[in-house]
Order: sequence, then C-alpha cells, then structure tokens
Amino acid sequence: MSGANRFEAHDGHDGYGHGDGTDPEEYDGRADPPEHNSPGSGHGPQGPGDPRNPEKGNGQDPDEPPRIPMPRSSVEDTGLPLPEPALTPLVLEHRVLKALLGAWALAACSPEETAAVEDHLGTCGACADEALRLREAVGLLHPSESLDLDPALRNRVLESCLDRRPPRIPVPEWAAPYDAETARLDALLQDIGDAEWHAPVRLRWFEGNDPTSRRTTVAGVIAHLLTVDGLVALALGLDDPLGDTPADKATPSARTEAFWRASHFPPTRSVRAPWREQAHNLVRTVAFAAGGTSRASEAERGGGSGRLPVSYGDFELPLRDSMLDRAFECWVHAGDIADAVDYPYGPPSPRHLHAMIDLGARMLPNTLAARRQAGLAPPGHARHLVPAGAPGRSLRLEIEGLGGGEWLIPLDSPGALASAEHEVAHVALDGVEFCQLAAGHVSPEEAAAGQVGDREAIRDVLFAAASLSRM
Repeated sequence: MSGANRFEAHDGHDGYGHGDGTDPEEYDGRADPPEHNSPGSGHGPQGPGDPRNPEKGNGQDPDEPPRIPMPRSSVEDTGLPLPEPALTPLVLEHRVLKALLGAWALAACSPEETAAVEDHLGTCGACADEALRLREAVGLLHPSESLDLDPALRNRVLESCLDRRPPRIPVPEWAAPYDAETARLDALLQDIGDAEWHAPVRLRWFEGNDPTSRRTTVAGVIAHLLTVDGLVALALGLDDPLGDTPADKATPSARTEAFWRASHFPPTRSVRAPWREQAHNLVRTVAFAAGGTSRASEAERGGGSGRLPVSYGDFELPLRDSMLDRAFECWVHAGDIADAVDYPYGPPSPRHLHAMIDLGARMLPNTLAARRQAGLAPPGHARHLVPAGAPGRSLRLEIEGLGGGEWLIPLDSPGALASAEHEVAHVALDGVEFCQLAAGHVSPEEAAAGQVGDREAIRDVLFAAASLSRM
C-alpha cells in the first residue's frame, strides 16, 4: 500500500491529508513543506497554532493552559529524601495529656497525640515519672520471649509420635531405663575429643566397711561397662565381648581386669563402637523376647522373659532387675566421665530414677543378711532369724525429691514381712543422695540423712546400702 490509497479513508482535514490535494508522503524524508510548517500556516509540532506566537492562530484563548500540559518534575526523581509529613501540633490541656499516658505507654496513641505527649514529658517531671512507671509495667505484662527452643520439645515430639503410631516391637518398661541411659552416655561420648578419652577417672566403691577405688581412663570405663554388660549378653545367648580371653571368675571386676590385661595398648575411643552395638543388641533382644506377650499376660506368668536369671558370679538377678542394675551403673559411670571431662550431666528421669531406687531398696534385706553372715554387722536384737512371712522389725526408708517414695525394710531376715507396727527406725534421704550412697560415692557417715529411732539399725542399713556398690 502506498500513495493516496493509504489515506483514502481520510477527508484531508485531520492533520494528515491537506485540502490542496498534496500527498504528505511526497515529503517523507525530504524538507518540510513550506506551507504547513511555516509560522503562519496554523500548524506546528504541538497542534494548531504557532508555538513561537501562541496568541496567533491557535484557535483558543491565550490565557488558557495548553491542551497537553508538559510533564511536571517529581521529588522522587531527584534522589533526595522525601519530606516528612507535617504534623499539626495539638494543644491539649495537662489533664488530657496525663490521661493519654496509659495509651502512650501501650503505643496506642495517634501520631499527633504521641507528639503532644512526648513534648509534654520534656517539660513536666511528674508526668515523665508516671510515663516511666507505666512503660515498666507494660514490660512486665509483655515479657520478652527467648528464641531458643524448649529443651523438652524433642521428648514431647517423640512421645506424640509414639502415641500416634506405637512401635511394632515395644521396649519392655523394665528395659527402658537402660535404653535411655545408654543413649545419654553415647551422646556424651560423641561430644568429647580424642584427647579426653585418656582423661583419668577414678572408680569408687565399698568393700566391707572401707571405701576403695581403681584408677583408669574414660576409655577404660567404657571397656568396664562393655564387659559387665556382657554378662547380660551371655544370658540372652549373644556374643561375649571377652571372646576367648580367660577371666579368673565370672564376676564384674574379674572380667574387667581380664579385658584390661588383654589389651596391648590402653583402650581408646575405638571401644565406643562395640559397646554401643552391644547395648543396641541387648535392647533389641529383650524387646523381641517380651514383644509377643502383653503386660497382663507377662504379670500373670510372673514376669515372662524378665525372670531369666543373669549370673554375676557371686549372685544372680532376674533379667528385669539386671537391666535396671546396668542402667544404674551406666548413669553412675557416665557421671564419673562427665566429672573427668568437665561436662554437665544430670540424673535420670524421675520415673527411671524411682525404678533404680526401688531395686536398691529391694536388695537391702539380702545385703544386710550377707553382711551379718560375714561378721560385718551385728545380729541385732533378734538372736534367731524370723521365719519367712512372719512380721519383724522394720526400718522406714523415705526417699525425697526426684523418684521419691517410701519403703519398709525388714531388718531381721530377708524373708520376714516388713510391718509398720514393728517399725523401729526412720531414715530420710534425697533420691540422688541415696543412689550415690548405693554407688559407693558417698560414705554412710557422710550421707545427709534424717534419722529417728534405733541407731544401730540405721547404721546397718546405711552400710548395707554402701555395700551394694562394686566395681
């Protein structure tokens, strides 16, 4: 399309065509036509009229603004900061400003009111003191919250998940303390450096009426736990960590000494892996052994797999009590390691601590009888053992704090029936303090105990509790 055909729809009076029949394309790329761009032609680059003489031939009042005004410049295009909006200052009476102090402290005033109040606070001391008091009160109503996560959040999430979807093979309740304490100790071992595995640790326990100790290292303590846990592994048919290493006796101390002697070099952090693997195998095995029966059927059968005997050389414990014993020793020695490497370490959960205290209280009658047979304790007022099932003298053991409770300890015979009517003494101990006594870390004379009643019976029980300890 070219020439007149391109503009044939126009009448020649719309600014493109011309009344004289001149084709505007004839001047495309050439000099402007003189008639249409001349000062007097009535046409210009901004429409009709002459821009150099707007009063001439523009067809409008010269006092009126142009039809297309020029764009105005904005402060936003200059890069300068925007001016602050001007606030009209409020003039308020003193009583009104004083009434606004509460809203000002809560940041609930309008900008004008805020400006008026703050100007007034600079000149009125009484209102300034009141404003400071209100701001402090607002701070108490809205205390700052820590951004740190709640330490108990992980446990709550895990408990919620297990409540929604319980494990297919749950861990027996009597094995849960061992599972928890080995996991805590493993977390501690993960945080220590290579050099700290050789930090000196002193194992402490009681033999007879005297304290004794054995010096080792952090790695040596883990090796000790590995070999003694191996007694439970043997009872469950698992591999013995000692292997072919001979031990003089099947006692915890003899097995530990045999393992230490068989090591060509002092134990290092490499002992952590077999200890952790054995702990996992023990928990998994007891879970499968008890997983096929409910708690009710297990109780009816007298404990089910929990009754399996575990030999410690000089004595035996049922599997359920042996797992509690291993949890207790794991916690005690984890505390020894934590002290050696300057690491914070707390007691077990109250539920698990209560189970450990209960085990110690149940073992006291047999320990007291063994001490009398060995001549370490007097026979007491009764010259003959009380028949099994008959009531006899009793001591009330009150444990305060975490895992607390009360236990009646028969004094005359392990088979005697503890009776409140025959109570001759009352001892009060903190839960952690009792466990430290049973671990041989606190002497009976230094135990912080409230004592009422037969002093001889109290002394026998406290020494019997210390005799529960061993290497």
